[in-house]
Amino acid sequence: MNSQVKPKASTDGTVGKALEVLDLVAAKGRPVRFGELLSESPHPKATLYRLVQTLTNQGMLAYDESHQTYAPGLRLVRLAHAAWQQSSLAPIARPFIDDLSREVGETIHLAQLDEGQVLYVDKRNALKPIEMFSAAGKVGPGYCTGVGKAMIAHLDDEAREAAIQRQSFFVHTPGTIANADDFRAELDAIRADGIAFDREEHEPGIICISAPILGSNGRVLGAMSITTSTQLKSLDELTTLRPALTETAQKIAEAAESWQFPA
Repeated sequence: MNSQVKPKASTDGTVGKALEVLDLVAAKGRPVRFGELLSESPHPKATLYRLVQTLTNQGMLAYDESHQTYAPGLRLVRLAHAAWQQSSLAPIARPFIDDLSREVGETIHLAQLDEGQVLYVDKRNALKPIEMFSAAGKVGPGYCTGVGKAMIAHLDDEAREAAIQRQSFFVHTPGTIANADDFRAELDAIRADGIAFDREEHEPGIICISAPILGSNGRVLGAMSITTSTQLKSLDELTTLRPALTETAQKIAEAAESWQFPA
């Protein structure tokens, strides 16, 4: 996304506007000055200042007076922790991911779908860690990651099309799927086969095999992947780990069956 493009104004009143401000601060990944927020916010200066002050007073933002910067506040951290425990697959999936990590020795990702994008909720590093974009808490694209494709492929037709419309189709590598029609064809193939691949589509040299985590009614709960580098394994070699991956995904799905997973 072009950082110079201002987000659309919220249609959800004051609460929606306040959440937009929190999104802007969180997206920076570092303390941010008011002027930076103003340059990217769709709101007038007076409105933005009022929202920032309210969020700070409520503990959702923290203000560093010496540097004149804002960062996520402790109250927001507490809420995030509660959400992670109640709305994330991570606590349920942890022992199964640990077992898979010990078995295959490769990087393991656990993700959920958020408005057509990938939210990484847990990760285990390989025995020989490799540098890559993903980390727990990060948001990645749906159209060029294994976990993203695995989840979107198994949505119902209406939800799948909505997710497709939310993709940017920015070309990260020569292997990136660059348009909606090609993405639909890829999703059809994934749905038929049951697993997805990242063929160096998001990062050069990074490949993965991914499986969806589906409820008994077919509902998409999340996805998980085994990821490595082309310097260490070929895609064919990675595919030999498919049984371990799909078995673990099924175990997580069964463990989550009685969990009140949010829509």
